[in-house]
This record gives sequence, C-alpha cells and structure tokens, in this order.
Amino acid sequence: MGQIFFIVWRESVEAMLVVGILHAWLSQNPQAAGGKRWLWGGVVTGLLSAAVLAIGLFSAARAFTDYQDAFQAGMVFVAAALIVQMVLWMRAHGRTLKRDLESELAAHSERNHGLGILLLVTLAIAREGSEAVVFLYGSFAGNSNEPLWQQILAGSGGFALALLTFYLLQLGGRYLSWRLFFRVTEIMLLLLAAALFTTGVDKLISMDILPALGEPLWDSSALLDDMSPAGGVVSALTGYRAQPALMTLLAYAAYWLAVMAMMRWRRARG
Repeated sequence: MGQIFFIVWRESVEAMLVVGILHAWLSQNPQAAGGKRWLWGGVVTGLLSAAVLAIGLFSAARAFTDYQDAFQAGMVFVAAALIVQMVLWMRAHGRTLKRDLESELAAHSERNHGLGILLLVTLAIAREGSEAVVFLYGSFAGNSNEPLWQQILAGSGGFALALLTFYLLQLGGRYLSWRLFFRVTEIMLLLLAAALFTTGVDKLISMDILPALGEPLWDSSALLDDMSPAGGVVSALTGYRAQPALMTLLAYAAYWLAVMAMMRWRRARG
C-alpha cells in the first residue's frame, strides 16, 4: 500500500511538472496559444497509451497463468531496474528538462506543427504513465495479498497529495522547492527499487531458483516486525526484513553496490 501511494504521488507530480512547463510556455507566447488544444490532446493520448500498456500487462499475466510466479518475479525486477534508470536519467537531464521541453515546443510552434506538439506531449505523458504502470504492476506482484480497495485508496491518496505538492511547488519555493523535492524523492525511489529487488529475490528463493544460504540470519521482530502495519510500510518502501536469509542480504548489498557504481560512472562521464 505504501509503495502504491508513493509511486502514484511521485509520478503524478512529475507528469504535472511536464504539463505545467509546456502550458506556461504556451501561455507566455500568444502566437502559440492555439497549441493548448494540442497540449491537452497530447495529455489524453499519453494517458490512453499508458492505459493500453496496463491492459497489456494484465492480459500477459493471465496468459502466463502456469508461470505466474516467474512472470511476477520478472516484472518486479523490471520495475526495480526502470526506477534506477529513471533516477540516473533525471540526474543527467533534470537541470535542462525545462529548457529542452520549451525549445522543442518552440520549434513545433514556429512551424505551426500542431501534430508535433501533440506528439511531444503524448510521448512525455506516455513515458511518465508507462513508468507508473510498470512500477505499480511490480508493486502489485510483490503485494498481491492486499485487498483491491486498499490499493485503490492508496492510489487515490497519492494523487491527491500530488495535487497539493504541485501547488506548493508552484509557489516559488516558499514552502517546498523543486530541488529539495527531487533530492528527497530520488533517495526514496532508490529505496523503493531496493524493496522491489528484494521482493524479486525472495520470490526466486521461494521458487527454489535461488538458494536461501541459511535462514534466518537474525530475528529483529522484537524491534520492528515486518508483518506489523508499521513494519510492513518500512519493508515495502526500503526492503527491510526482520528475518532475512543470507541470499536476500547478499542481493540487497549487491543492489546498492551496483547503484553506487552506476552513479560514479555517470559522474565520471559528466
């Protein structure tokens, strides 16, 4: 439930940022005001593209009924990898995102390419929506025992918080700055990816594809039980295990070593 809340919140704010940048540019340039209808058309088609992906994922899951656990484990790993990739991409392009979007929009507006604006917005929104769909499916696969109404409630709450967050961010940093938002959520995203990665490893252990290598190494349930409400939230958002197997612990450490190595490589390139 905590994963769903966070994913919907973070991805919704980022989508609102993209739409906000493009809408502000069109509003400040009267000669391009006609592009707003293409902007909103792009928002709709982008959301529809994400919806098609969601339908495709759930249809594929039903088609692989005999390999349900393997399919879900694979999607959990895909979701974790995409989250890490998104964090690295935002680190590399976050500072120039506004300028890049505005320059592309200006180029299409100068040539009166309404379809170009439509395609630009569609791709931007479809990217955010598709990421959210894959992340959410990975979360569903790792927490399939949660009632549907709780998942819907978490998603609705995340979207409501996204609206409030975007409003605060639009106040010019008086209460919350974009820099702080991206720094905090970057850490939370990497922790979420670690949680999904750990869930995938646990699934492979339960399927006897990976050995547990000793279970459990310790039991910290007395301090924080990952089956309790509070512990469940911490587990879903960080990958915490009260009774971890050695394989789970090694995989968790390998994940963070890989993330740090990729970040150092990105910095070296930059």
